[in-house]
Amino acid sequence: MMLRKAFGALLALLTFGTVLVVTAAPSQAAVACSGTVTYSYAYPPSNPVAELVIYYNSTNGGTNSACMYHRGAAYGSSARTSVQIARCAETSGTGSCTATAVSTIDNADYLYYAGPRGVTGTANNCVDAYGEMDWAGTTYWIHSGRQGC
Repeated sequence: MMLRKAFGALLALLTFGTVLVVTAAPSQAAVACSGTVTYSYAYPPSNPVAELVIYYNSTNGGTNSACMYHRGAAYGSSARTSVQIARCAETSGTGSCTATAVSTIDNADYLYYAGPRGVTGTANNCVDAYGEMDWAGTTYWIHSGRQGC
């Protein structure tokens, strides 16, 4: 189990590149699984059990938050679920994210969702989120790629 957590953390760091880790500041404490949905992806496409959602609101120079939801048969079932989001240096386009701020990882056993995790100062920047859920012997990974540009 410890190896799995270490691998998950390493994968998140590799996904976001070299980053500045930001601890929960008062502005981050205000993030919620609400606002305008800017990205949503449920997996697998038929009979989804996991969904990564990114929200946006205009507070604190733009705040994006991410939540990883249990869906379908996984809803209400205890499963290790995690989510993390990063603010990118990029302001447009697609491709990899050069992270300028990264939320802490929410990684625990949940019945309904992990998160919210958020980053502020995103009004003119892209964001990139990652969610993961272990359910029924399968690990479901969802990576948003650059969004909200």
